Amino acid sequence: MVALGVVAYQTIRWAEGPAIPAEAHPPSKVVVIPDGSTFQHVASLLEREELIKSRFFFVLFGKSQSADRKVHAGEYELNPGMTPADILSKLLNGQVLLHPLTIPEGLTIAQIADVVSQQGLTDPVEFLRLAKDQAFIASLGIKAETLEGYLYPDTYKFPRPIKAREVLVAMVEQLRQVVGSDLLARMQELKMTMHEVLTLASVIEKETGSGGERPEISAVFHNRLKKHIPLQSDPTVIYGLPAFDGNLHKKDLSSPSPYNTYRVQGLPPGPIANPGIQAIRATLYPSDSHSLYFVSRNDGTHQFSATLIEHNQAVEKYQKRPFRRGSLPRT
Repeated sequence: MVALGVVAYQTIRWAEGPAIPAEAHPPSKVVVIPDGSTFQHVASLLEREELIKSRFFFVLFGKSQSADRKVHAGEYELNPGMTPADILSKLLNGQVLLHPLTIPEGLTIAQIADVVSQQGLTDPVEFLRLAKDQAFIASLGIKAETLEGYLYPDTYKFPRPIKAREVLVAMVEQLRQVVGSDLLARMQELKMTMHEVLTLASVIEKETGSGGERPEISAVFHNRLKKHIPLQSDPTVIYGLPAFDGNLHKKDLSSPSPYNTYRVQGLPPGPIANPGIQAIRATLYPSDSHSLYFVSRNDGTHQFSATLIEHNQAVEKYQKRPFRRGSLPRT
């Protein structure tokens, strides 16, 4: 009996040890626990991946911890050098593998859906459906037709897979975290709603990639709004087109879209992209410039003008003359 006891004890100690000694620095493995898996299935999976020595003892150990049906589904990064107790703890706590998701400033909800899909995180169709679902949008405390503009561009970490709803909620909540009380107070000071701020910020975001220019771009649009001059922003026109081939044509400037700011005075109905904090701050804190116009210098920056005469001269210098020389593509 003593001999059997010793054998049993040694067997248990063996089963409780790591599959491979940690000193050997074994590489980690990623395993997926399917939703609805039984504990026996989980133990078999771990044994097959050589992460534990014995599924039988792992099941016994799990029963002693009342672990049956408490394992969270998902992706886990596990190491053969971990003890069964450490592995079980990770499974019970749902310490799933998190994947970074970086959303650049200025993407539309359709483009964000593509990025999320490329990362294999969630269903892009469901993502877009929810981003336009009125009941879901209202549940987030937002009064808008879509979530365009409300999905904050940032780097997130999500498990895979994840429900589209959870991704959208995280992005909206991040926007609320970033737009703090100081910016909300500034909105009230300017008598602008959150929707108006995000709308103008999205236009600023699409107009320039140069961070230092954003307050100047903002000043141009604020000046035009005060003088009741149409914004005449090409990105808003492009957003409202049913299809865009990469070239903005003269006829497009006459499109009946409510986003055509050549025809419609004031802000477009809503954001045309999802702006970052720099564009939001620029919207709320424009420069003190009196400029009403700007034109691309074709180097990522713009020439600003206060009068139409100055603007026409800048257009001749930076756009028409280079086109005539053939040094710029006709877009």
